[in-house]
Amino acid sequence: MPLGPDEISRQGIFTTMSTPERRHSSVPLAVIAPRGEFDLDSLPPLQAQIDTALVDHTGVILDASGITFADSMFLRLLLTTHQRTDLRIADPSETIERLLAVVGADAFLRIYPTVDQAQNT
Repeated sequence: MPLGPDEISRQGIFTTMSTPERRHSSVPLAVIAPRGEFDLDSLPPLQAQIDTALVDHTGVILDASGITFADSMFLRLLLTTHQRTDLRIADPSETIERLLAVVGADAFLRIYPTVDQAQNT
């Protein structure tokens, strides 16, 4: 069941929807900006936000600038999301950059320095 705005705010997840201007398509991507720490216990609300966003959008831009901790379960979430849709990671925090580099996921995930660049690619 999707979370309501109050529950999402309590979980530290902020979502905005955006329609990027793209050369080949005008299909909107959802921008999700999670904040804080993400592990097994705190991932369900983020997963719900991604699932909800994909009902009306063809992909997700994850603004990862506010993530202060992420474990292997967060990495699993990224990889499964990447397999099922157009996942773009924007402005990754040092924590996320390090996690992705250690496992080599930075070699195949789409990572951008800013949300704007992720939208306009």
